[in-house]
Amino acid sequence: MDSADHGWQRDIHHVFKQRAVRQVAYVPDAGHAGLIRACESDPEITASVLTTEEEGIALLSGAWLGGQAGALLMQSSGVGNCINMLSLAATCRFPLLMLVTMRGEWGEFNPWQITMGQAVPDILSRAGVDVYRADKAEDVGETVAGAAGIAFDGERMVAVLLGQRLIGAKRWTSDGEESE
Repeated sequence: MDSADHGWQRDIHHVFKQRAVRQVAYVPDAGHAGLIRACESDPEITASVLTTEEEGIALLSGAWLGGQAGALLMQSSGVGNCINMLSLAATCRFPLLMLVTMRGEWGEFNPWQITMGQAVPDILSRAGVDVYRADKAEDVGETVAGAAGIAFDGERMVAVLLGQRLIGAKRWTSDGEESE
């Protein structure tokens, strides 16, 4: 990871290494950018870019059947795309570790992000997902490690919500969104 990356992203990558995560599925997201780069450059991890978030659930279910643990990286706006596909992991008891960068919270410039951002914890809980949250960099590694244990050892669906204060507020520029 380069110096522009956050330490908490290195902590997540370290958890992936400890838990032998070999598959990481993601929709490109600035909040996960450093972690995505670390996974892409890691020869032991296959990082797969998705066209939509629910594809990651199917990909990671297949990876588990093939003997590999995986994680799904997405932004809170992508949670709504996953609702139907969560039934695959729930019914078949496939472990599912999701890391969700939150939008619609502190410092949000885009009002279209607010509704889903506020609904994510309740939507995931109602779908049977165990939900944990990290808002401080020093809590991320331990929270993700605990969530990975619950997911992989207990064959459960688990999401760690990475708060907007942690990832940084985004602002609109003439080139599009960027993190502060």
